[in-house]
Amino acid sequence: MSIEIEIVNGDQSWSRAEALFETVWPQAEMKNLSWGHVKWAHADLRVLIESDEDVLACHVGIYFRTASWNGQKVHIGGIGGVATRPDCRRRGYASVAIGAAVQTMRDHDAAQFALLFCEPHNFEFYSARGWHPFTGEIYAEQPEGRIRFEAMAPFVFDLKRHAPQRGTIDLCGLPW
Repeated sequence: MSIEIEIVNGDQSWSRAEALFETVWPQAEMKNLSWGHVKWAHADLRVLIESDEDVLACHVGIYFRTASWNGQKVHIGGIGGVATRPDCRRRGYASVAIGAAVQTMRDHDAAQFALLFCEPHNFEFYSARGWHPFTGEIYAEQPEGRIRFEAMAPFVFDLKRHAPQRGTIDLCGLPW
């Protein structure tokens, strides 16, 4: 198996990722998802993996943010928009892409810990890769203002410090 992994600028690479998002989450099905109404942040960076067939097989967005945890500023990293083409699943692409994203966040001097949001069917997948449930409250911005974000479950990952597993995190912006 030969794959190509790229870590690229988020905005400049959206045109490459957009078709994959439409394949994984067709617009017609978005209204049925618990998070289909959410306005998401744009990725700062993207991990893109091409398969042997030279098609974009997998995407992971990387985010950097100054947020707050229990009222104290903290620099965090995040991953979101984890997407693998249906015909490319169960080949390890998402694991490789998430690993590349975590390493990129570790190399970013400021990110203290990482945060992602996921659906229940993915809990086991992320737990097996070292992510831990965050049982506190998450706040984020949406067009209507600051909200408690409950559309998906938060998980955290240790980077430069132990990631908090409870308390209050304010993303100070859109979720990812």
